[in-house]
Amino acid sequence: MKVAAEGCNLLLFITSYLLLISGLGVHSLSYDHSATTKAITLSLPIVSSVNTQTYLCCHCFENKQCLAEPRRAQYGGGIIVNPGFDHNIEGWTAFGNGAIKEVMSNGGNRFIVAHNRTQPLDSFSQKVQLKKGMLYTFSAWLQVSEGSDTVSVMFKTKRNEMVRGGQVIAKHGCWTLLKGGIAANFSSPVEILFESKNSAEEIWADNISLQPFTKKQWRSLQDASIERVRKRRVRFQITHVNETALKGAKVITRPIKLNFPFGCGMNHYILTNEDYQSWFVSRFKFTTFTNEMKWYSTEKKQGEENYTIADAMLKFTQENDISVRGHNIFWDDPKYQPDWVRTLSPADLTKAAAKRMKSVVSRYKGELIAWDVMNENLHFHFYEDKFGENASAVAYATAYELDPEPKLFLNEFNTIEYSGDEASNPAKYIKKLKEILSFPGVSGMSAAIGLQGHFASGQPNLAYMRSGLDLLATTGLPIWLTEASVDPQPSQAEYLEEVLREAYSHPAVEGIIMFSGPAQAGFNATTLADETFKNTAAGDVVDKLIQEWGTGPNIATADSRGIVDISLHHGDYDVTVTHPLIHSPITLNLSVKKDFSLETIHVKMHA
Repeated sequence: MKVAAEGCNLLLFITSYLLLISGLGVHSLSYDHSATTKAITLSLPIVSSVNTQTYLCCHCFENKQCLAEPRRAQYGGGIIVNPGFDHNIEGWTAFGNGAIKEVMSNGGNRFIVAHNRTQPLDSFSQKVQLKKGMLYTFSAWLQVSEGSDTVSVMFKTKRNEMVRGGQVIAKHGCWTLLKGGIAANFSSPVEILFESKNSAEEIWADNISLQPFTKKQWRSLQDASIERVRKRRVRFQITHVNETALKGAKVITRPIKLNFPFGCGMNHYILTNEDYQSWFVSRFKFTTFTNEMKWYSTEKKQGEENYTIADAMLKFTQENDISVRGHNIFWDDPKYQPDWVRTLSPADLTKAAAKRMKSVVSRYKGELIAWDVMNENLHFHFYEDKFGENASAVAYATAYELDPEPKLFLNEFNTIEYSGDEASNPAKYIKKLKEILSFPGVSGMSAAIGLQGHFASGQPNLAYMRSGLDLLATTGLPIWLTEASVDPQPSQAEYLEEVLREAYSHPAVEGIIMFSGPAQAGFNATTLADETFKNTAAGDVVDKLIQEWGTGPNIATADSRGIVDISLHHGDYDVTVTHPLIHSPITLNLSVKKDFSLETIHVKMHA
């Protein structure tokens, strides 16, 4: 093991929190957000700030290479034996039919090599003990002997099941960080190994780490992150006009508008159901229409466009100060095209698609905060198959030309939800982004990352989710969960809370929209209210988080110095200051932003 020097060839952000670990003694435990990726050409500043976490982006405009030498093992390797191969290959064994050896680079770095491979899983392995209920974050620095290939970390269980824990596109000549993880729903030994489907290549690895976290530790890290990246401390000093401190003065802060978008999908039932309207308006200021702007809804028959429902829903949202994400211009899944579109000739499809693009984007120009441009085009390729490999990039360029203001999202599923889906893993998502953003006509476009967040049955793999967010964050682009949901199951409410907290606590996530709602509106997967609009358990979770994330009034009392310290979520507030001996309260407006600096706000009260 030899650790590379810090330099400008790494997109990096690291957040470290102090955690007191009961039963294990008192020491600091940090979560390491750092990740690498090949640079994407973007119109970004060289140094930017995302929720106070620093991204060092040196020469962002260069098509730079990954690292000549790997960085040190995260968490010192965690529970991995001999993570940096300082003791040859002790603790590691050959898996499959290949062979393994230690190699030293010209710079003196020691690493392990799997060679003479004939099968994808021929690699090196180490057995570790997993404990039920723990979260395990994984990382390793990887290369391949020639070209490039996707390399995955695999966890082999005692039942011989192979659980994919993360992937990276490894290249020859430079080291790339694979990040991933596993949520242990069992206690047993597992074998860690690697997969590369090109068995002609050698797999090289160094500085491998597997770090366990209890759920309590994970939650503590989430809470610390929320305090750091979503809130700011505000100090008030309350005095008489003669500067005498007013002990017992009360400071009441009421949010007018919170900066973090937390919203919910909406469908056409909102137009006719007053209970649904009241339920929605009392909770959310951001939404996505679940189906009503899609092509199959607005042009069911060729040449007969009908925006009546979408227009009425937009009018309702505007009357209630609700911001709307456009969903979607095109959907790359063949089965979700309008029926008449599937049978068009290439020439007629070209005309129809151009008309659709111009019609929907121009109609809602200036009225939407975002568009999902080409939905799910890592999994599906309807338009690429018809128009060629640049079909998606052309769609983004055209949408940007028609309306340059909204954020234009690449909206996908299973990028953070399910580590077994190889089509849309974070590495491939970033690769697709690079293809789109290198296309002529998109310079200056406000690109954004859309992660649907549909979690199936079972415990969410929060370690994999966080590692995926870390990797996507290296692009510097805003990340939203766009359709968050959890399938029906006994622990649905618990798992929904875990997913929403994980997203809200991550420094790079800038918005969350759930695809959920009341039963009367047909939401039967993640149902938040029953047929009588009584909260379900999942609805209770959402209401609790809405309150916790800053929507309720905050009341604090001044100490003997007249000082009040309050931690407030980013947003705009009405502030009222009262005192039992003073009849006239003081009111003021306060804006708390992510770059808000702690300054004392002096409030002088007249008797």
